[in-house]
Amino acid sequence: MRQLIIARKDLNMSAGKLAAQVSHASMAFLSHMIREGELKKRVSPDTGEIERYEIMITMDSAIYDDWFGGIFTKTICEAKNRNQLLKAVALAEAEGLVENQDFFLIKDNCLTELEPEEIGEDGVGRTLTCIGFRPLPDDKAHAISRKYQLFR
Repeated sequence: MRQLIIARKDLNMSAGKLAAQVSHASMAFLSHMIREGELKKRVSPDTGEIERYEIMITMDSAIYDDWFGGIFTKTICEAKNRNQLLKAVALAEAEGLVENQDFFLIKDNCLTELEPEEIGEDGVGRTLTCIGFRPLPDDKAHAISRKYQLFR
């Protein structure tokens, strides 16, 4: 199992910005599972304030056993530009993967160094920076990553 992340090279992100975007891409699948999980609020009997949340999530056994229980293998590849990054979506869908379940498009809110490529309905400018995948069997990850080189 490995987690594949593809980041855009043409944005010339600083090392810190790139690290942040790749981190967002790495966490996206887990954040999604937590948000979709069964949430229970635990309230303090003394104060009535929420003390903690308990979340029940469902995870594929291979991800848990082979990735969480393994060595968290990640492969970070580069896309030359937005169009090449979006080709990964077509490759992923050809492998039967589903957006916002198996892979996630990461868009920066452009508050620091990037200029917006698009303006959302909410009026916020965003730029597509990365695509992050849930941990995949090596053959599925390689079917997508073979079209990309390792990020340099």
